[in-house]
Amino acid sequence: MTTDEILDILEEYFPNAHCELEHKNAFELLVAVVLSAQTTDAAVNKVTPALFDTFPTPEVLANAELKDIEDKIRRIGLYRNKAKSIKNLSISLVKKFDGVVPNSMADLTSLAGVGRKTANVVRSVCFNIPSIAVDTHVERISKRLGLAKVYDNVEVVEQKLKRKIKRERWNRAHHLFIFFGRYQCTARNPHCSECPFASFCKKDKLDLFRNNNQKGFK
Repeated sequence: MTTDEILDILEEYFPNAHCELEHKNAFELLVAVVLSAQTTDAAVNKVTPALFDTFPTPEVLANAELKDIEDKIRRIGLYRNKAKSIKNLSISLVKKFDGVVPNSMADLTSLAGVGRKTANVVRSVCFNIPSIAVDTHVERISKRLGLAKVYDNVEVVEQKLKRKIKRERWNRAHHLFIFFGRYQCTARNPHCSECPFASFCKKDKLDLFRNNNQKGFK
């Protein structure tokens, strides 16, 4: 099955696939993506309204007390580390770009705590720049569908997806893979009996690779 055919099927399954992190501007999305590490978008959406009401701009968040930031996000995991991260991010955003979120990969990844995944999300969603952000869902789906090798790291996965998916479909592909991974092809107990890609899925191979790696680290 070609990548276009895979994406066409996913469009039928998830026609409303979109970024589920609630935000009003690029700064809010940038912060929300950082907060979403190792937690769900739903959990992040519960804390960001109060966070942004209190700290609406990079300048305000950069000058905030850490304990005040922590108080706004303590309902999500790793909130102390994440409070430091978004404060440092805001400080670097103000110092380097006068508080205006840039749109180039080099500029975005020059910000404290911003990697390629976060930069790609912001570039895609806020600036409509063709991008593929490889989060845990995109990585898992890419490997299960054979679009990447089980041993590929996230940057290799990103480059392979960019080669195999037409540029004009990059932004949609990102959301489609996330919805598929979040609501059907889940990490645990995926709905394989209902999957249109079951005939060529590499789930067992990926699971074996990960299990062997985990044993090797013990």
